[in-house]
Amino acid sequence: MAQTNPNAINVNDPGLITLVNKLQDVFTTVGVQNPIDLPQIAVVGSQSSGKSSVLENIVGRDFLPRGTGIVTRRPLILQLINRASATQTNGTSSESETTAIPTTDAASNTDEWGEFLHIPGQKFYDFNKIRDEIVRETDSKTGRNAGISPAPINLRIYSPNVLTLTLVDLPGLTKVPVGDQPRDIEKQIKDMVLKQISKPNAIILAVTAANTDLANSDGLKLAREVDPEGQRTIGVLTKVDLMDDGTDVVDILAGRIIPLRLGYVPVVNRGQRDIEGKKPISAALQAEQNFFENHKAYRNKASYCGTPYLARKLNLILMMHIKQTLPDIKARIQGSLQKYSQELTSLGDSMLGNSANIVLNIITEFSNEYRTVLEGHNAELSSIELSGGARISFVYHELYANGVKAVDPFDVIKDIDIRTILYNSSGSSPALFVGTTAFEVIVKQQIKRLEEPSLKCVSLVYDELVRILGQLLNKPLFKRYPGLRERVQGVVIGFFKKSMDPANKLVRDLVAMEACYVNTGHPDFLNGHRAMAIVNERHTAAKPVQVDPKTGKPIPVAQQVAPPRSQSPSLDLNGGQGEGSGFFGSFWASKNKKKMAAMEAPPPTLKASGTLSEKESQEVEVIKLLIQSYYNIVRRTMIDMVPKAIMLTLVEHTKEEMQRELLQEMYRQTELDDLLKESEYTVRRRKECQQMVESLSRASEIVGQVQ
Repeated sequence: MAQTNPNAINVNDPGLITLVNKLQDVFTTVGVQNPIDLPQIAVVGSQSSGKSSVLENIVGRDFLPRGTGIVTRRPLILQLINRASATQTNGTSSESETTAIPTTDAASNTDEWGEFLHIPGQKFYDFNKIRDEIVRETDSKTGRNAGISPAPINLRIYSPNVLTLTLVDLPGLTKVPVGDQPRDIEKQIKDMVLKQISKPNAIILAVTAANTDLANSDGLKLAREVDPEGQRTIGVLTKVDLMDDGTDVVDILAGRIIPLRLGYVPVVNRGQRDIEGKKPISAALQAEQNFFENHKAYRNKASYCGTPYLARKLNLILMMHIKQTLPDIKARIQGSLQKYSQELTSLGDSMLGNSANIVLNIITEFSNEYRTVLEGHNAELSSIELSGGARISFVYHELYANGVKAVDPFDVIKDIDIRTILYNSSGSSPALFVGTTAFEVIVKQQIKRLEEPSLKCVSLVYDELVRILGQLLNKPLFKRYPGLRERVQGVVIGFFKKSMDPANKLVRDLVAMEACYVNTGHPDFLNGHRAMAIVNERHTAAKPVQVDPKTGKPIPVAQQVAPPRSQSPSLDLNGGQGEGSGFFGSFWASKNKKKMAAMEAPPPTLKASGTLSEKESQEVEVIKLLIQSYYNIVRRTMIDMVPKAIMLTLVEHTKEEMQRELLQEMYRQTELDDLLKESEYTVRRRKECQQMVESLSRASEIVGQVQ
């Protein structure tokens, strides 16, 4: 037969409420925010609705602070524990819970006491001192200026006269600041209350004075904001005895006004005169019972009215709610425990060993990760975006290749400029053929234009290396040691910059190599003869066919008469086509023959003018074909060689020498201890995670007791 845990709690046991109380205490004790949405009953209502009186009647004791203005300025987590139930859970008694009305209202009673979670082990038998401690602890957080604080006060009351129940008393809703209250006190309180009641596992106890319009109830209005269907709201109607004659709350109880799934419970509390006159709560509860039993509207349903019924109903609602949510609570505890355990592991211990070994291990691990990211062998490969070495490849084959291809050799030099260079390269004698000098001058100028995009490629790769560095330094290890992170970043950035110098030099040298020697013997180069043939073919195809007038047949191209060389700097004295065309056409066009005969000195600056003659056009086209052919060869070479140069001098160099550089610059015994000073965030977060893991482990043990 399988063994059972003698301390296990059955899901139908009232000890479920005690279990949730323990979970609440676990997180409050260690001072961490509860990550688990625990079932609880949150009490909301306006300042004048009678919230405090309802709670005191449920407890059977006068223990809450009273006065004008906002009295409850911090949430009060009130855990009521029936002593008989508590001893039964521990296996020392078989008594059941009782709902008896208290028989004494003495301030001190050895059968009843209170305990505050912030004063562990101290029992308060005098309930007047409980009130004083609530005021003192409230002032310790909020001061005496009527401010509020979301930090809760945990009060546990043991008594044989209460049902095991947990209630969260929240500050009363107010409209107008009084005295030295903050101007935005209404918003502060509303935000605090909404934060509590918006949790899905919270049961909302909306307290409303019955002698006011239910539609104007502040508590119900706020409850409906987070629970519009009224699925987890229970209404409490106070001051039923103060309603006008002939009026009652029967329609409200029947759900005909504002229906709530959990219904309404009417109660009668002590009035202000009763409180000032020290009327015992036991007497007030007896008067409440007599009121409902004798009132004509309520006598038939008196058993469903009053504080004892409200306590029983709340106990049953809370227990069933806990039963329904317990599987989810268990899952949340395990999920949170795993999450915080993993984070605690990533934060590591406060000291793994001596500082020299730690720094050495970190440098080695960083260098290996840098290498694997560049090579694409890291385990965290993204399926969403390019990273690491793949981004560098993108720079080479997309950005740089397309950038070089976009450099047009003829976008900065026009046909008329080429013509000028042709004339300048021929010196004092007009050239008979296309000049080699002009071709080399122009092509070298264009090759040098490739230096800028090539150096830009080096800069882009450098940026990618810095990007990789940033990703590696964002890992938890370096967040743990900010001094070490800053030092590594400085050393590696400096290393990258040092490696940039030889990379830039090699790239410049590649461009200079191409520009210093024009290899017209390259097998892919379009030679001059071929270029001239192509141009001749184009012009021949565009010319009108000359026909022999005798035979009527086309004259062969070789036999056709060439037109006179109009681009020659000779002067057509007959005013023919030489005027207005050719290199110097427009220069002479403005002169008359008399001035021509005077042979005036040429102007200080002679520039090309006029339109290109046919022969000039052919020569320019030949030069352009040769330039384009050779430029394409150089462009292909640069697209191939520049990435190789960058890989050699920058990427591969930093990959292979990273560890040596870090060790050389950082591994100094005098600096190691300073490098390993943990950040305040790491120290604080480790403590928080340790506390959270401790709390969640204890919570896991507690819920593990439930069968």
